[in-house]
Amino acid sequence: MITKTKLKEQIESFPEQFSIDDLIERLILVEKIENGKKQSETDEILTESELDNEMHKWFE
Repeated sequence: MITKTKLKEQIESFPEQFSIDDLIERLILVEKIENGKKQSETDEILTESELDNEMHKWFE
């Protein structure tokens, strides 16, 4: 979830004219980065070997 503060920061960083699509793409990216940070802080991450095992399953 994104905060109003983050939303305001992102809008302020845009040029005077921009498309809604550009804003939405940026907000999705910011949200994904924030989620990744939270997952990292709470150890909700995969080790490299766990990731390799998961990826191997995808190609079976």
